[in-house]
Formats: sequence, structure tokens, C-alpha cells
Amino acid sequence: MDPRNGSVVTEFILLGFSGGWELQILFFVTFSLIYSATVLGNILIMFTVTFSSTLHSPMYFLLGNLSFLDLCLSTVTTPKMITDLLNEHKTISTWGCMTQMFFMHFFGGAEMTLLIAMAFDRYVAICKPLHYRTIMSQRLLSGFVILSWIIGFIHTMSQMVLTVNLPFCGPNVIDNIFCDLPLVIKLACMDTYTLEFFVIADSGLLSFICFILLLASYTVILITVQQRSSGGLSKALSTLSAHIIVVTLFFGPCIFIYAWPFNSFAGNKVLAVFYTVITPLLNPIIYTLRNQKMQGAMRKLQFQHVISIQNF
Repeated sequence: MDPRNGSVVTEFILLGFSGGWELQILFFVTFSLIYSATVLGNILIMFTVTFSSTLHSPMYFLLGNLSFLDLCLSTVTTPKMITDLLNEHKTISTWGCMTQMFFMHFFGGAEMTLLIAMAFDRYVAICKPLHYRTIMSQRLLSGFVILSWIIGFIHTMSQMVLTVNLPFCGPNVIDNIFCDLPLVIKLACMDTYTLEFFVIADSGLLSFICFILLLASYTVILITVQQRSSGGLSKALSTLSAHIIVVTLFFGPCIFIYAWPFNSFAGNKVLAVFYTVITPLLNPIIYTLRNQKMQGAMRKLQFQHVISIQNF
């Protein structure tokens, strides 16, 4: 499209995954199963945390909110990606693209903040167990959740307010499975160096700093436990290992995509799949398969459901 003729882009073309129809069908089945497991798993966690009488601790309150954010983050991109696998022409409207980017960074920013809150919860639980209930009050927990949504909103708005008015006059091809800031900004018909630098500072640096802070906090926890009791170190490692896995696999792709967003990493579809498809599934897997208390609460709710049906 020629900008001199006043032509503007009204839709973007997503290249998606390359390969024949057999490979596309394989991806369709695989990602459909993963997304279904993500939805069911995270809903199950939210349901169990909400209705179980044994999971009223702050950790499970934050876990329920994390499941909700994971569900939302996956839903922003995965259903569209799955349907595109069966379409020869993979297109998305300009406003659909902007909406997708807005909610990706909204839920992603909120999840970053919530993961820090969960790290603080583990610090208090392990290092200050006698004051745990006093410090981790319901008021503080609600504040953490509200703050995570506020930071997520500020994070996405600070970037989208500069992106939404960019002129797009062609080309309109995005070599990825969904719209994302680095690749979309490169298609603008103007110099976007300042905006590119801002995205690096906002998304990339934020991801990197949060990741380092979280690893540092877990290190402090482990050192504190080791100094107090050598026997408690293994228990602390068992408790924190799930958090460390989630944090690493969530922040790793974000750092590679956004810390250097305008090189080859930005269009890396493997990282994109990890960030939007795989990571949201890790939450229900890690926190159910490894957590005996969660499994017990699920079995108890299932038993109560069966009893209520029999009485009915």
C-alpha cells in the first residue's frame, strides 16, 4: 500500500506456523488439547480454592488469582491461533490486533506483580512463621491483587497509547502466531526508534528486573533457612521449587522477546508458544500434581459432590 495515495492497513496477515496440512492438523490437535487442559485445570484450581474449607491460607488465595490470570492470558491468543491453523488466510483486523496486544500486556503485567506477591508470601511463611497470619492479612492480600491489576493496566496503557495511533500503510505481514508489540511496531510507516527503546525499557527491562528480584528473594529465603536449620533447607527447596519453575518459564521467554525485541528473538514462534500456551498450563500441573493438600481438597469436594447427588 502506498502512503502517498492515502492507503492504510485495515488488517494484518499472520504467517503462523509453516508446513503442510498434516503438520497444521497435528498442531491443531496438540494446541487444542493443551488449551482445553489449561482452561479445565485453572478453573479447577479456582473452584477448589474458592469452595474448599481447607485452602483458606494466603498462598492459595494468591494461587487462585494466578490461575485466573493464566486463564485470561492464554485465552487472549490461543483460540485465535488454533482456528488459524485450519485457515489458509490468517488475518486479524487492525483493532483486533491492538486489542490482542492490550490484553496480553495487561494480564502479563498483572501476573508479574502477582508472582512477586507470592514470593513475599513464601518469604513470610518460611522466615517469619509466627507472624504469618498477622502480616499476610486479608487486607494486604486484597491490596496485592488490586495493585497487580493496576500495574498491569498502567504497563499496557503506557505502551498502547503510543502504538494505537501509529500509521500503518504496508507491508502488513506479521511473522508470528499472534500480534505483539515488537513485530507490529516495525510495520509502522514512520521512524519508531523512540518507541522501540521505550518498549525495551518498559517490557524488557521490567521483566528482567522482576525476574532478578524474584530469584534474589528466593536465594535470601534459602540462605535464611539454611542458617536456622540445615534440615529445613530440603523442605524449603520443596516448597519453593514450584514457584521457581513457574517464575523461570514465565519470565524467560518474556526477557528474550522484549529485552531485545527488535531482533530475531521477537519473531521466535517457539518462545511465543511457551509464553502464551505452555506457561499457563504449568500452573495447574505444578500446583496440583506436586501439592498433596490441593489434591486432598479436590478429592474432598468431589466426595461431597457425589454425596449431595445421592441425597438428591
